[in-house]
Amino acid sequence: MAVDLDARPAGAAADVAIAGRRIYKRFGHVEALRGASVTVKRGRVTALFGDNGAGKSTLLRVLCGVHAPDSGQLTINGEDVTLASIRDAHARGIDVIHQDLALAPDLTVLENMFLGHEMLAGQGWQKWFAVLARSRMARESDKAVHDLGIDLPSVRVQVRALSGGQRQAVAVARAVMWSRTAILMDEPTAALGTRQSDVVCETIREVANRGLGVFVISHDIPRMLRVADTAAVLRRGVVVLEAAAKDLTITDIVHAMVGDMESD
Repeated sequence: MAVDLDARPAGAAADVAIAGRRIYKRFGHVEALRGASVTVKRGRVTALFGDNGAGKSTLLRVLCGVHAPDSGQLTINGEDVTLASIRDAHARGIDVIHQDLALAPDLTVLENMFLGHEMLAGQGWQKWFAVLARSRMARESDKAVHDLGIDLPSVRVQVRALSGGQRQAVAVARAVMWSRTAILMDEPTAALGTRQSDVVCETIREVANRGLGVFVISHDIPRMLRVADTAAVLRRGVVVLEAAAKDLTITDIVHAMVGDMESD
């Protein structure tokens, strides 16, 4: 049974980091989203599940401004907004971590953390020659990493020397440095081993504890049910289930993903 996610008390908007209400999106003859609604609250993790082709990535791209919805409404910090691009989302404190992480493997952790946000030395000839404030960048990178409980040998090590879980955690730490509202994540534990996935999930939980909203698309149902506060299932472009993760089982999620085959 589909859920009416718009039937909420008016006061509930205050803690909403980002939300989409009745989002429709079509690509030619393909109707990717058919009135999908999802809410991500500050300090909470919302996990979205669904089969391949259900519309999960399309919904994420609408939430971050990559795709404009054909109809429906986006809300950020309780305010109805229109996002013309991903830069609009960044300006409103929304950051995205894609599966490819967008990390530069030949750069160090601190260089990746500040890529596009480089700090310049502010005095004397250094200011005029655009000398990077590397010591300050290193200190702030180190603090950002350790505040999330991420264990790294050094922020001066090249990203290519890190494990998969450490790289994913660095991508999360970088997003936290520059996000003020919410972080959207696409399959953060894909292709990771058990321990690496646990590291990433611990980092996700810590991000939420710091007051940011976290939206996670995942196929890792057991792990995400333990990490998330809210679980939602997208089927054929519609959110058919949204409930407290602690009240759901793997069977509940799978049943919602598959649905009633005869009625479908």
